[in-house]
Amino acid sequence: MGRSTADAGSGRSRRPLRWLGGGVITGAADDDPSAIGTYASTGAKYGLGALWIAPVLLPMMYVVMYVSAKLGRVYGKGLFAAMLDRFPRGVVYPMAALAFIGNVIEAAANLGGVGAALNLLLPLPVWAWVAVVAVVVTGLQVLGSYDLLRRIFRWLALALFAYIAAAVMAKPDAMDVLRGTLARDVRFDAGFVGMLVACIGTSLSAYVYTWQSNQEVEERVDAGDPDPSRHPGASDAGMRVMRRDVVAGVAFSNIVLYFIIMSTGATLYANGQHDIESAAQAASALEPVAGSAARWLFALGVVGVGFLAIPVMTTGAAYDLVQVFRRPGSLHSAPREAPLFYGTILAVTVVAVALNLLGFNPMRALVWSGVVQGFSVPPLLLLIMIMTSDRRMMGDRANGTLTRVLGWSTVAITGATTVALVVLWATGRT
Repeated sequence: MGRSTADAGSGRSRRPLRWLGGGVITGAADDDPSAIGTYASTGAKYGLGALWIAPVLLPMMYVVMYVSAKLGRVYGKGLFAAMLDRFPRGVVYPMAALAFIGNVIEAAANLGGVGAALNLLLPLPVWAWVAVVAVVVTGLQVLGSYDLLRRIFRWLALALFAYIAAAVMAKPDAMDVLRGTLARDVRFDAGFVGMLVACIGTSLSAYVYTWQSNQEVEERVDAGDPDPSRHPGASDAGMRVMRRDVVAGVAFSNIVLYFIIMSTGATLYANGQHDIESAAQAASALEPVAGSAARWLFALGVVGVGFLAIPVMTTGAAYDLVQVFRRPGSLHSAPREAPLFYGTILAVTVVAVALNLLGFNPMRALVWSGVVQGFSVPPLLLLIMIMTSDRRMMGDRANGTLTRVLGWSTVAITGATTVALVVLWATGRT
């Protein structure tokens, strides 16, 4: 299983923006508007003392994206298609249902987040912006090619650099930043641990596993292998490209996480504004303390990454559904070749728009969605670790010692954090 017949090992290295591979797209989508709201809320509530969360999450984010990518590239199938080959349906279906529901809520929240951010830039009604954004992103998914989507996503990922600029404009004290990065300001109460679980759930959420595994399959199709599942394995060059993409994506996502906490911690927290419920609210609150440029940068970042993240959520839901029903579905397929796949994209988008139009506040639901995602991380990662450590599935690409240590440590840490939250809830330590 050392090589596949078609492997995008060197093809991507000759393309423009070659460092913006699939991993960076996944990493940027991981910093979607709902995640931006979570991180901004963390900075506003706990200040620069919460900066340590970013470096602690870094190795966890890496191993999650790496094993997901390796599963798709080596085994040649997306996450839930691979899970059905290895585990009984009674195990796979509940996990797929949670992932699907999470994608729908995230899509609704991100549509609302982009609509609210656009409203700050051009004051049309939020519902009108939600409808316009939904039409644009759905049209790109249904009518555009995979290569077009990938190129657009790469450019949209650059929008996240706005948060680095916003943090610089906030002018945080360098020693406070250093202390917040290196010192572990941990509080054993339900509010803090709940926030930590939400950050874990947001950073390691199910759509990361789904999207990254399926993008590696899509990359192999793009490189000329119409059915990667029939040719398991990966070349050394292909694995190097995959690791490079994963490292770049994780580093990009984590740096943005760090600077979002820094920008709101140095401004909103320092000025007593501790309750932020959305990215758009954070952008508005930044203006009086960091200037209008910071507000615009923050809002533009939400819009740019939102246009990237929404199709990731809706397509991720489609991947989940077609794979559990063992039906065809790929961004390389035409709509007539994969009607369930594209029908799911349309249906999820319509539901997401409806939730916004009906007055449902998806940003509030995301507080609990992030916690639920955090609870789903340990069992889902456990299953992926079992699959990627199985030589029957992965051959000589099965997990090595370092990956096993990082992966099982992440399972243990995330599991312990969720158990701690349950205990704190039960004992009333708020």
